[in-house]
Amino acid sequence: MNPSILVMGFSTRHVAQSAHEAGYTVYAVDHFCDQDLSWYTRDRIRFDELADLPSAVQEMCSKYRIDWAVPTSGAETLAHGLPVLGTSPEVAARFLDKVSTQEFFESLGVPVPRLLPDGQYPAMIKPRSGSGGWRNRVVCSREEESLWHEEFEGMESISQEIVSGIPASVSCLADGKGNARALAANRQILRDEGVSAFGFCGSQTPLEHPLAPRMIAYAEKVAASSGCCGSLGVDFVIGEDIHAIEVNPRFQATLDTVERSLGLNLFSAHVRACRGELPDKVPNPSCFCIRRILFAERDCTISGDLSGLSPAVSDIPWPGTFFEEGQAVVSVYGWGPTPESAMHHLDRHIRRVRQYIR
Repeated sequence: MNPSILVMGFSTRHVAQSAHEAGYTVYAVDHFCDQDLSWYTRDRIRFDELADLPSAVQEMCSKYRIDWAVPTSGAETLAHGLPVLGTSPEVAARFLDKVSTQEFFESLGVPVPRLLPDGQYPAMIKPRSGSGGWRNRVVCSREEESLWHEEFEGMESISQEIVSGIPASVSCLADGKGNARALAANRQILRDEGVSAFGFCGSQTPLEHPLAPRMIAYAEKVAASSGCCGSLGVDFVIGEDIHAIEVNPRFQATLDTVERSLGLNLFSAHVRACRGELPDKVPNPSCFCIRRILFAERDCTISGDLSGLSPAVSDIPWPGTFFEEGQAVVSVYGWGPTPESAMHHLDRHIRRVRQYIR
């Protein structure tokens, strides 16, 4: 019988798909429970708020015999009673705290944006914990900072100097014993407009840049020293210089573009890394792959079944699903031998998808 895993967190489809293709029996606890999640899981439970996640996990565990838990975003430190296939909750907690992460980068001599004293502007204000970037904001005055705290009442924050450049990340594997291997450098695609301008909305793999080799070297140093096990990512801004931003002690949202570009199964590589086996050699990219998350530009409904567009789409909503303005609707992909051809492919797929959004 195939080993069984429970993938749990705010969004799980990418990990569930990779695990299913690696031959595992997959269960999921997920906020979205999109149509394609049902393709890769034996059963799944949807939750609304993260506060509902623990009870949903308990319900799934009461129904099935599950061998391993695989946390994604929002579940990194959740207590559930299952052995974790990946980074332990204790280690993950260190990197969910941005002050602790800042101190970690500084201890390794890895460049990081400076923490700013109270009242110094302009500043990048962000939650002390959390991921996704959608609450990060540039503030230029005490009044703007106060408005941020009013909007996110009770949320502890940090303020950093603003660094310019390309948002980037490096996908890594670590064995938890001081060894790590970088798999791919990725370009992070941000929303770039509105109050969620720094929110993640896609990726391109690989990222070609003159400073990419140095960024990869920093990432391997971070990953090897982190204590993380299996798949993890290190986020950077790469411009005239390189600045590390955060560590994601779990599978990252770049999984799809990394797998398609490198032609490997990342879940299988994750399992081997958890057993202490890191790849001697990383495959060369076979293509450029771009993922773009489409957000509702207005209140809208999906008028038909998008599943026929797979593999050009994923995170596929059920026909008739209603979305409020600003909500994530679907992921769309493009790939090709150059970044330009991949973008052309992506744009063509986006035009097809928009025909289903009414």
